[in-house]
Amino acid sequence: MSDLPRKAVTRTAKLAALPLGFAGRATWGLGKRLGGRSAEIVGRELQQRTAEQLFKVLGELKGGAMKFGQALSVFESALPEEIAGPYRAALTKLQDAAPPMPTSTVHAVLAEQLGTNWRELFAEFEDKPAAAASIGQVHRAVWHDGREVAVKVQYPGAGPALLSDLTQLSRFARLLGPLIPGMDVKPLITELRDRVAEELDYSLEAEAQQAHAAEFAADPDVVVPVVVHQGDQVLVTEWLAGVPLSEVIADGTEEQRDRAGQLLARFLFSGPARTGLLHADPHPGNFRLLPGESPDGPVAEWRLGVLDFGTVDRLPDGLPPTIGASLRMALDGEADAVYRMLCEEGFVKESIALDPDAVLEYLLPIIEPAQADAFTFTRGWMRQQAARIGDLRSPAHQLGKQLNLPPSYLLIHRVTLSTIGVLCQLGATVRLRDELEAWLPGFLPDAYEEDAAAEEDATGEDEVGASAAAREAGADGAAGSPAERPA
Repeated sequence: MSDLPRKAVTRTAKLAALPLGFAGRATWGLGKRLGGRSAEIVGRELQQRTAEQLFKVLGELKGGAMKFGQALSVFESALPEEIAGPYRAALTKLQDAAPPMPTSTVHAVLAEQLGTNWRELFAEFEDKPAAAASIGQVHRAVWHDGREVAVKVQYPGAGPALLSDLTQLSRFARLLGPLIPGMDVKPLITELRDRVAEELDYSLEAEAQQAHAAEFAADPDVVVPVVVHQGDQVLVTEWLAGVPLSEVIADGTEEQRDRAGQLLARFLFSGPARTGLLHADPHPGNFRLLPGESPDGPVAEWRLGVLDFGTVDRLPDGLPPTIGASLRMALDGEADAVYRMLCEEGFVKESIALDPDAVLEYLLPIIEPAQADAFTFTRGWMRQQAARIGDLRSPAHQLGKQLNLPPSYLLIHRVTLSTIGVLCQLGATVRLRDELEAWLPGFLPDAYEEDAAAEEDATGEDEVGASAAAREAGADGAAGSPAERPA
């Protein structure tokens, strides 16, 4: 029933052909140069052919291969311009499109998931998909109550395909690593593989999306579609119109780019504080720019529409306050305090001793956007950072290899880097510090110190609190749980 190549042998052969293809094109390029063509022209053609093959294979396979490609695509800003040019079009295309499932397969999935009378649930249903992604494709439709909806249909066999692809990709991760200087590709693939089961579970996605939709229902800046219906392999949500962020990146006005960048930063930092969830798939295909609205009609300010909550990081207490506190201390030049906090959180292993001033020097260029009232994110700045960290001979690279990323921070780290990548693609000027002060726990000194004092007080008062509760229970009978007692 599935057109997604499910057989392990077929998918492995396609992926294994990638490194062979790279080697073959290198030989072809050498032959061209021996034939008298300039290295620059041959190099450009070689990059174009490599991009076409790499992303053609990733797109055709969908599954984990395309998921990896989407995760990689937000980092194209880090590539040197002479390499990024041929890759950019292929990467952007990968963010929003993939070869669709045949109509017969879509109908079969809908019949299995919604019942043989599934058409009665829709006033209209468009067989041609509006978008296709790594594990499913989206169809535009009209629900039986008249609402415009997006119908997300999961590819049959998506689970085994995801696992097979990511396992195979990890085997030649070192070959793919040079695509993004300064980035270790293997942990990215491992982290994507670890979250396969969660992303395939549409009930978890529906729960995360509905939590955001409820929280942002009256928000003037962020729009999240409401969940209409959810099944194991089908998810129906309200339709979200607007300009895809990939189009804003390609052709948007300066006003649109800056507004999109500001709202993207706001959503990144405010989401965990407001919902206890971090949207963990921030590539341009998951965002839209919508005209603002008011009771009196459209207004000038654009709003950000957010899609696809299949991958989230669950942070019930919001982002760790140590992130904000260490960032603030770094901006204040408190090298010893930053180093001590990094050691406490496990970023520096006990067996390693580093120079606090060297660590601060390593961090400052990365956190430069938080220093200014407004910072313009550019591809040039991103390439500079990637080159600084990726140069094997540089002190920054050597120090970076000695730092450790605790598992609890892995997804936060990837989402932050991915968001910065998108901001650089936008070329947006963003008041990042405003968002950090408003939403990042620990960034404002008083907030972090109050939290630390409260935690210390709570620890010291546990026994006193327990005694008081016992006395209350003795006096009033069963005191009841906090939920049962009146506020």
